[in-house]
Amino acid sequence: MKTARIMQLLPAMGDGGVERGTLEMAEYLAAKGVENWVVSAGGPLVDALIGTGTHHIEMKVGAKSPASILANAVKLARLIDDHQIDIVHARSRAPAWAGYLACMRARCHPRFLTTFHGVYGHGNRFKRAYNGVMVKAPIIVANSAFIRDHIISVYGVEDDRIIVAPRGVDTNLFNPQLIAPATLDATRAELGGSPLVAIVGRITEWKGHRYLIEAMALAKNRDFHLAIVGSGNDTVIAALQTQIADKGLGDRVRITGSRRDIPAVMAAADLAISSSVRPEAFGRVAIEAQVMGTPVVATAHGGSLETVIDGKTGFLVPPADPQAMADAIDRALAEPVALAEIGAAARRHVLENFTVETMLEKEYAAYQRLMKRD
Repeated sequence: MKTARIMQLLPAMGDGGVERGTLEMAEYLAAKGVENWVVSAGGPLVDALIGTGTHHIEMKVGAKSPASILANAVKLARLIDDHQIDIVHARSRAPAWAGYLACMRARCHPRFLTTFHGVYGHGNRFKRAYNGVMVKAPIIVANSAFIRDHIISVYGVEDDRIIVAPRGVDTNLFNPQLIAPATLDATRAELGGSPLVAIVGRITEWKGHRYLIEAMALAKNRDFHLAIVGSGNDTVIAALQTQIADKGLGDRVRITGSRRDIPAVMAAADLAISSSVRPEAFGRVAIEAQVMGTPVVATAHGGSLETVIDGKTGFLVPPADPQAMADAIDRALAEPVALAEIGAAARRHVLENFTVETMLEKEYAAYQRLMKRD
């Protein structure tokens, strides 16, 4: 089998999970000597992408209007033929439509692959039709068993067309041994002190921050500090700030904005939180905390059911239930020795099941399977 030439498509190279997964795959391919391209509108991860030896082509391939999709399909078809691309790998719906149409138009007849990174709204036939491009590929990558089951139940896709490649953590970056004790102490002090509870991720309504604030007010433990790390919706952030003030928690909660030292934040925390009120497709934050030896309190749906083992590597609570979350936080922080043992088990669990190497090997297996097709 010849070495395939790969082109990944996504809206932009921002700083989210889809973008990081793209970068990780590009680096993996480059290390194998596979020439590969990424097409996006650009973003902060482009320099790192180019640093891997990957080609980046700037194009607003995430544009959603029918006219833009058609125009992008024409441009992509030309690029596919110019570079003799073998596989077009789409990671989002608008780029997938442009890529799918480009594959049909291109003279070199590339293979088409998609990755489902989340649950798309499918409440009416128009949304389902728009989403449908993600299941037009002969092989589909799902980023969790939860997403695999969603693809089967909602879109009627046969199980043997789906390869599950759970998201993975980069253990070269997320390694507690790389965090100096002085850095750990300084990070903990900066975020409020000990005991420290942290929630990391984009601040939006569905991430459930307001339920965490309510849980903090209900918790019997009045000593712990909460760090809310991430950027997001200004309206949601303002509402959280009002809620924090109303609950009299201003001296115990810090909203830090985005940070680049997430491994240190996770290592400094005694407990991490994933409070999403809608199911996480996977939930990379949960494995990033656990691999740093920090147990997680997570809402019991979606990908968290796969990444967090209740009572062994963390704690699962019902979504949108502040009292249950408060009780879990109290229980966890009441027994520091037991919590440290859970943290050690959490790290082992991630290292055995959710490394970036494992993820990339499974995604690459999808490429290999595609190339073997007639």
